[in-house]
Amino acid sequence: MTLEEKIAQMIVIYYISDEYDNLLSNVIQNVNPGGFILLKENITNNNQLLEFIRKMQEDSKIPMFITIDQEGGTVQRLHKKNDIKVETIPDMKTIGDTKDYNKAYEIGKQIGKDLYKYGINMNFAPVIDIYSNSDNTLMETRSFGNNPDIVSNMGIEVARGLIEEQIIPVYKHFPGHEDTSVDSHYDLPILNKTYDELLDFELIPFIKAIENDAKAIMVGHIATPKITNDNTPASLSKIMITDILRERLGFDGIVITDALNMVSLTKNYTQKEIIIKAINAGANMLLMPGSSKQTISIIKEAIEQKEIEEKLITNSAKKILELKFSNNAYFEDYYKKTNS
Repeated sequence: MTLEEKIAQMIVIYYISDEYDNLLSNVIQNVNPGGFILLKENITNNNQLLEFIRKMQEDSKIPMFITIDQEGGTVQRLHKKNDIKVETIPDMKTIGDTKDYNKAYEIGKQIGKDLYKYGINMNFAPVIDIYSNSDNTLMETRSFGNNPDIVSNMGIEVARGLIEEQIIPVYKHFPGHEDTSVDSHYDLPILNKTYDELLDFELIPFIKAIENDAKAIMVGHIATPKITNDNTPASLSKIMITDILRERLGFDGIVITDALNMVSLTKNYTQKEIIIKAINAGANMLLMPGSSKQTISIIKEAIEQKEIEEKLITNSAKKILELKFSNNAYFEDYYKKTNS
């Protein structure tokens, strides 16, 4: 693979339209990004969505992660609309309150079935943040609750259901929005806890997920000043991603950033700073970093200027391709066809 092709695999793009037009087709064919996130603007009806995803994969040299936020409750990008055929999923607080792990598993399977039939293969769920602050309205209904063991087990069971339906789950949002009250879409949440304090609470669900062979984790825009000695968001922090998530907790899967166009980042950093910091921190995939061509140019220039080591790009591309071709039936079928 060329350097550009490796970089492209690290990018998850978005597009605000329900039409698979020439502009999007050209990006897919010429850039070949690693993934695409479906937003509500991409979804109109049954046939439109099927065709949108089919054409995207048809134009892509390497199959893409077709991703979505399909948590349940208020966060369901794919929902009953026109003739879209999906089940309405309750919020995770409701599921968590039942303490019924089999229910969580069945919910995961149902979400998985709904996604798979449209060609979606990766879900940015389950949410394994613990709801421990009554001022945290962002997580009030998205979290399974305030008990770390229940949150851990519920998340693992939802993920198990997704996996059985050939959907790759992405646990989120490391290290946890628990004891914060700010929405990271607009401002930077501060988690004022030491590493040992996080180990005793916030990190428990992530540790359990890693022990259960988590393949992908999303890192949030959450500052941990008692650990990093500054307000660098976890998504841009080498201490949080490489030192803690990778080395101390032993996670060897794909690290995906939360959306890099959120105001909590863009009001404090330039696009170039965000991209370079995220990669140097240890992120493997960049969610919504801006123009894919511009992102590739920024990364190539940073490598030339010795601001990013090329081995980080190679390692990320390797991890992404291994997950695509080894952990999901859709990609396995493609791999067999291209290697027969």
